[in-house]
Parts: sequence; C-alpha cells; structure tokens
Amino acid sequence: MALADPLSITLNSVATSLPKTNMIESKSTYTKDDGLVKLTVAHQEVGKTKTRRVIRLDTTDVAADPLLAGINREVPFEAYLVIVDPKVGLTIAAKKDKVTSLLTLITASSGAVLTKVLGGES
Repeated sequence: MALADPLSITLNSVATSLPKTNMIESKSTYTKDDGLVKLTVAHQEVGKTKTRRVIRLDTTDVAADPLLAGINREVPFEAYLVIVDPKVGLTIAAKKDKVTSLLTLITASSGAVLTKVLGGES
C-alpha cells in the first residue's frame, strides 16, 4: 500500500503539492517542483522486534542576513516525527492512539506546548 501521490501539505496557510520523486525499498520522497520543500517517509527494521518509522519535513526559506544589510540567505529547516513501534503486542489502532495523543498535546491551544519547546523550554 502506498501513500497518495501527490501529497499535499499546508505551509504558511498555502496548500503545497508534493509529488513522489523517489522510492527506494521502504523509503519515499515527495518534493515540491522548486525543490524547496521535501517530505520523506521511511521505515527501518530495528532488530527483530521493532520498526522505526520516520516522517521528515525539510524546507528551505530565504531570510535576510542579520549581519549583512541587503543580503538574503537560504535557511534550511528540518522537522521529524520518529516512531519506534513493536512488531507484535499493539494493534495499529493502539499505536495510532498513542501518536495522536502526542500530536494533540503538541498542537492543543494553538500550539502552546510546541511554541514553548521551540522557545527552549523543557
């Protein structure tokens, strides 16, 4: 089973289309036509009992250089969600519930927890 192609992600309130640009074994890459947004989904066996699943977003923005007036620089950004789940003992629904609980904590109240983490709180 494969994810939709293209995938759509909303960045800065704008839906962005990410067509599949690469697929090798259990890793797929979806890339915006200008190459500035890339989403990678990968699965890797961890020993005999677990699987590591990664959803990774890479973006490149252009921002003013704070030290050189009139100069803009490319600014890379990466965000990952890593899930290491047991091959047996939990249903997909149970795993989904745990991940959804974490995402809800991070994004609840307009992303209050995420804002604090990005600000350096722990």
